[in-house]
Amino acid sequence: MKNKQRLVHEQDLRARRVLVVALACSALLAGGALAVVGARVQQVHLAYRLDALRGQRDRAEANVRQLEIEVATLRAPARLEARARQLGMLAPGRDQVRLAREYVASSTGLAAIRSRTASVAGELPAASDAPSLPERSLLQQ
Repeated sequence: MKNKQRLVHEQDLRARRVLVVALACSALLAGGALAVVGARVQQVHLAYRLDALRGQRDRAEANVRQLEIEVATLRAPARLEARARQLGMLAPGRDQVRLAREYVASSTGLAAIRSRTASVAGELPAASDAPSLPERSLLQQ
């Protein structure tokens, strides 16, 4: 028998489809697993960073508290008085103390007296010492 017959092997399309679906599902599962692992790694990394930032915040808050105490100490009246004495300063006498209202431009106080005397003497007061409208009416009388 010298027949040249070839043996034909038919491909099973159903088996190939099952194989492709199984490979696709395996790839999806592997990709999902890698995504979960990546998310967990990032979570751990962010947790370390959060701990470091909390420590930095705690150190900064402690530094702020320490600086507030230092400022309060430096502003203490007793310390300021002692430092003023070291610099040769003395407490002012009663005649050296002026109340702020004496310098307010109004119809009473030192500013009004200065503006009245300047206008009587014929001098023009400075812009900051200029009398207000009520003062002008008093000066004209």
